[in-house]
Amino acid sequence: MRIFFDTVGCRLNQSEIERLANGFRALGHEIVGDPGDADLAVVNTCAVTVKAAADSRKKLRRAARKGAGEVIATGCWATLYPEQACELEGVTGVVLNDEKESLISKVLHIPQEDVSALTLVREPLPGDRARTRAFVKVQAGCDNHCTYCLTRVARGKSQSRTVREIKRDVQAAIAGGAREIVLTGVQLGAWGRDLTPLQRLDDLIAGVLSMREVGRLRLSSIEPWDFDPVYLGLWEDARLCRHLHIPLQSGNDRILKKMGRPIRREAFAELTQKIREVIPGIALTTDVIAGFPSETEDEFGTTLEFVKRMKFAGGHAFTYSPRPGTAAYEMNDKVPVQQAKARNAKLRKLFNEAGRNYRAQFIGKRISVLWESSAMNRDGTWNLSGLTDNYIRVFATGRSDLWNEFTTVDLEGHHPSRQALIGILKPDRS
Repeated sequence: MRIFFDTVGCRLNQSEIERLANGFRALGHEIVGDPGDADLAVVNTCAVTVKAAADSRKKLRRAARKGAGEVIATGCWATLYPEQACELEGVTGVVLNDEKESLISKVLHIPQEDVSALTLVREPLPGDRARTRAFVKVQAGCDNHCTYCLTRVARGKSQSRTVREIKRDVQAAIAGGAREIVLTGVQLGAWGRDLTPLQRLDDLIAGVLSMREVGRLRLSSIEPWDFDPVYLGLWEDARLCRHLHIPLQSGNDRILKKMGRPIRREAFAELTQKIREVIPGIALTTDVIAGFPSETEDEFGTTLEFVKRMKFAGGHAFTYSPRPGTAAYEMNDKVPVQQAKARNAKLRKLFNEAGRNYRAQFIGKRISVLWESSAMNRDGTWNLSGLTDNYIRVFATGRSDLWNEFTTVDLEGHHPSRQALIGILKPDRS
């Protein structure tokens, strides 16, 4: 068959869709870049916000409208609202999250054991820029009870994959050319708690780093209460990226409590201080929600002050999105939408300033970059874009195509129009 894949939402969704594509390829099927060319389209949906749900429906309709023979909806929105998914014109089936691992066997009517035994080689999806980073799923589900979030409902409790399974996917990614591995999950820090014998995230990280072929290892989002400072010793291995995304969501203790987040602002501050003491230059990024029910202007001001104090390297600001089925949906004193959006704009401005200040401290320094994209100029030189291990976007001009290579650059200054730095390539490679 010719199969088209699309996805909305998080890195975990991206990881799952790439893994499914690799499985179909290994069984001799072709992955195409346009649903109009497909016998089957699979869309991995998201429900984290109203917009994500709308985007999911849009992608399903697009696949059907362009002429895909069959359209399967999977992922969080399809799991939460299977009847609505089936009612969309052109959607021929729904695969719930807890059935996703057996999607290939269901579609092809073959034993799941045959699928599990496949030797996979990662290959980027058609239409995507060739990826130098590979997102590897290590767990799904969540044991938290954040009052604004539907993920626990859609994904269930935390379920860890074994080190053996994860290493298998890492090896497939490396065989496919990936130079950087990103460990991803819904609640990354919960990995291993449901395994027998009990394991912890540092066991997994150490296991992946034991693979010499791994060029870089990056962690995706991790909750502050899941990060044990004992883990910091792992950063003695320079391949472990100096970047942690630790969601804050609010800088006000009353709002944090209403959100159901088991941490307070000063505990968050103490954690970030410990991390910075052990890993100089680390990029700490975060998420913050603006306009949570009953958030006053003064409380939002407290959040702004705290975000500024934390000196993040960047962050994502989200306007609170009411999701039926969550505890927050039933709360009173809703913040007017326009007011919440105005707060979001203030957060975005603050994160942009914080990111610029963080990057400024590296101007004049030499650092290694993994080049993620390249384009030839008319004069034969190459425009390059890549990331440092501490998540700084770098643009440079080179005399050759360095895509998917590590090289050393001198960081010269801020990019005039992007949240990035300009790098000068060194003649020697590292």
